[in-house]
Formats: sequence, C-alpha cells, structure tokens
Amino acid sequence: MLLRYLTQMGRYFLMIKEVFNKPTKWSVMKGLILKEVDDLIIDSLGIVCFISFFVGGVVSIQTALNLTNPLIPKYLIGFATRQSIILEFAPTFISIIMAGKMGSFITSSIGTMRVTEQIDALEVMGVNSLNYLVFPKIIALLLYPFVIGISMFLGIFGGYVAAVYGGFASSADFIAGTQNEFIPFHIAYAFIKTFIFAILLATIPSFHGYYMKGGALEVGKASTVSFVWTSVTIITMNYILTQMLLT
Repeated sequence: MLLRYLTQMGRYFLMIKEVFNKPTKWSVMKGLILKEVDDLIIDSLGIVCFISFFVGGVVSIQTALNLTNPLIPKYLIGFATRQSIILEFAPTFISIIMAGKMGSFITSSIGTMRVTEQIDALEVMGVNSLNYLVFPKIIALLLYPFVIGISMFLGIFGGYVAAVYGGFASSADFIAGTQNEFIPFHIAYAFIKTFIFAILLATIPSFHGYYMKGGALEVGKASTVSFVWTSVTIITMNYILTQMLLT
C-alpha cells in the first residue's frame, strides 16, 4: 500500500513537471485559458455566493445563541463571525466544496478524453497533452483567490444580516466586532492557503483523470477518488500551513 502511494506521488510530480514542457502556441492557449476561467471560476460563483451568505448567517446566529450571559458584549457576534469566515470557512471549506464541483468536472472531462482516445490523438499530432489540458486549468485557478475574497465578504455580510435583522445585535455592535482586534496578516494567511489550494484543485483531479484506465464506468470512479484525495490533501495542507503561519 505504501509503495503504491509513493509511486502515485512520484507520477504526480512527474506530471506537474511535464505540464511545463513543450508549451502549446499562445494563440491556442489563450482560448483554452479563457474557456477554463469560464468553466471553473465564473460557473462556481453562484454556488459560492449562495453557500457563503447563508453559512455566514448560521455562524452569526449560533454564536449569538451561545452568548447567553448578559454581561458578554454583543460585539463578539461580529468578531466570531469574522474570525470563522476569514480563517477557516472561506479558504478551507469552500475549497473542499470546490473539490467536489471543480474537481469532479476536471476529472470527468479529462477522463472522458482518455476513454475516447482524444488524448492519444493529441500525442500523435505532437502536442504535449499535459500542457494542453492541465496548464490552462492551473492558470485559470490563479483567479481562485478572487472567488474566496467574494466568499469572505458575503459570509460576513450574511452574518450581519442574520444578527441585525434577527434581533441578536445592533448594526453598530456587529460592525464594531468585525473591526475589533483585526489582524491584517489573517487576510494574507487566508490567501496564501487559497493559492496553494488552487494548485491542488487544478492538479490532483487532472492527475486522476489523465491516468485513469478503463471505460465510462471508471470515469465516475476516478471522479470519486479524485474528490476524496483532493479533500484529504486540502485538509492536511490546511493543518500544515496553519501550524507554519499562525504559531
């Protein structure tokens, strides 16, 4: 089992190295990148906005319901919402959700090309198929921090709406909480994590799609395995980066 895991890791890093060899013409690559931006970034905004707004509201309400002591200031609702959204929810849990949406899409699209021998056709034509298929996804996902920035804003805004209009805190209290003891590095920490998660979201699903074997049934299995491994890697990297950057 360990040997198989190490072999897979070796193939993964070799794949990343090959992605940057023999680049495709820019005139062709530009169109591929724009298509991936549309498929992976633009198409993800709806679900990210919806989830972020309502989860922010839920965090705010749950915080308010746990502050039962009247001596505890109400601004802590805004403080807890801000910390939860910026430090963990937006960068980490949205990335896990995207591992299901983006990751399954990437694995199934590349896996289908493998099954239908389109990748073999690219190789016959002398095209570096890894650069042609994976490089545009990596470049497109460099815009992923933009998605997470929107998630942060909407998460906090959702918490504001839930707290103020739910009668749990005043507008002034919630805003004071979001400003209280704000540490700018927490934003940098969130975006550092987001950048690394973006690379994982682009490469791990591509690896499972590119190297899959079998037919149409195996495409579905590869998508499932891809989601599991991407999620596990994101959670592991989240722990490592938190230990490195915040301690």
